Amino acid sequence: MIRLINIVAIALFIMTIIILFKFNLVCEVTIDGEAVGYIADKDEFETKINEIINKDEEAKLFTTIENMPEYSLKFVDKSEQTNEEVILAKLEDSSETTYKLYAVTLDGEEKAVLASLEEAEKIVDEMTEKYEDDIDLDIGITDVITTNKEDGSTVKVASADIDEEIENKVEEIEAEIEEQKEIESHTVQGVYLEVTPVSGVITSRFGNRESIRTSGHTGLDIAAPYGTPIKAAADGTVTFAGYSGGYGYVVKMDNGNGVETYYGHCSKLYVSTGEKIKAGETIAAVGSTGNSTGNHLHFEVRVDGSVVNPQNYLYN
Repeated sequence: MIRLINIVAIALFIMTIIILFKFNLVCEVTIDGEAVGYIADKDEFETKINEIINKDEEAKLFTTIENMPEYSLKFVDKSEQTNEEVILAKLEDSSETTYKLYAVTLDGEEKAVLASLEEAEKIVDEMTEKYEDDIDLDIGITDVITTNKEDGSTVKVASADIDEEIENKVEEIEAEIEEQKEIESHTVQGVYLEVTPVSGVITSRFGNRESIRTSGHTGLDIAAPYGTPIKAAADGTVTFAGYSGGYGYVVKMDNGNGVETYYGHCSKLYVSTGEKIKAGETIAAVGSTGNSTGNHLHFEVRVDGSVVNPQNYLYN
């Protein structure tokens, strides 16, 4: 019996020597149920995983690896190589890092994202100081929690981008102000006279007293070649289109809010009473009918029945 035990012990010893000579004891690494390779030292390998997770990075909140590795001991042929670096690279590729960034906003819209709150505050301070007297614009900062860190968002780039954005905004607002001023300058009692009826030289101004009339001139005379199209100065409804004494052939329009426009001395009329007309539509042609000494348009504006100077709204 003792001899049998000795024989078994010797056999086991010989088998162990053979195994140790031909095989290595390693850790097989499995990720999400898939064997990805072998490592020699589990503790050292996990230390390197922790280095990936705890790697210091600007604006970083945390890093997670969704599928952490599992390990099992295994004898493998000594020809098999361990591949720690390959497995670590796979884990790093599968990791996800969350960042806390800072977006500089203009009226609530993100314009540049920076990694540092100090950088963002510096830009806001610079922009606020530069533009506070020029434009009413809300420049602020908002947190951005993201897994996609913006590349290249330096203070210099962000500052330039925002500066250009604000300057564009200033230009837009200035243009809007100028447009509003233009509209206001062409508005009479809420009616916008947006189109000059004809282009030409003013030959007789509002209020002029001349030999061909017994009282002050009730409109503007604008000289233009015979047949030049006459356009409606504003939206309105034709209240009269025909021949009327000293006006000759004339178009009269009700433009709303008590405002009326007259277009006199025409050679041809292209509209009729009751038609609704849009600003800019051709309504007649320049002529010299009625009390006239040459081809021109008599343009007249009335408010609540009283004549006003058309030059206050057009032909400035």
